[in-house]
Amino acid sequence: MSQPLNNPDQLLTEAQAADLICYSQRTLQNWRQRGGGPKYVKVSARSIRYQRRDVLDWIEAHKRRHTAEEF
Repeated sequence: MSQPLNNPDQLLTEAQAADLICYSQRTLQNWRQRGGGPKYVKVSARSIRYQRRDVLDWIEAHKRRHTAEEF
């Protein structure tokens, strides 16, 4: 059974998560290796998923009102 598209618990593929934040899959891969980016779920050695809630939380954490705000 498929989950609704707005379900915060939905697991997204790397491609879906990249589309949601308008970055490439390669950028997500680099963030996983170097640190940064949204939290992810390592399902197996070759399978990564992102929970929609974590991607949305990452977006919220990176919002700024002006350039003087610290990151």
